[in-house]
Amino acid sequence: MKTSNLARATVAALLGVAVASLPARAEIKNYEFQLTQPTVQVGADRIVTVRLVDKSTGKPVPDAVIFATRLDMAPDGMQEMVTKVTPMPGTEPGTYRFKATFSMAGRWQLSLGAKVQGETGTVDNKLVVTAGK
Repeated sequence: MKTSNLARATVAALLGVAVASLPARAEIKNYEFQLTQPTVQVGADRIVTVRLVDKSTGKPVPDAVIFATRLDMAPDGMQEMVTKVTPMPGTEPGTYRFKATFSMAGRWQLSLGAKVQGETGTVDNKLVVTAGK
């Protein structure tokens, strides 16, 4: 009986050490997109750059897979005013660029959905870009 209890205690201790030594993982809610520039000029082929950041460390997150993009004028009550968003290569790790036409002045909402390497869940953010003349 004593050997059985000792064996269980040893296994439990080893499991505790093994779990404690696993690398800590951030939760998906610790990631967010941030605009690098909140304004653009009205016109065609304007570039919007965002940075994906781990909020717990403040560091940029490279190699995310962005699978959903939408740009519309929802902040100004015109959700039906949608424009095409074209992904462009980033200029530095953790930045993501998009080309779009801002056909009129006002507030445009950039909605993004992304997967972060090694994490479960989806980063979903809505960012407001102001187009001016």
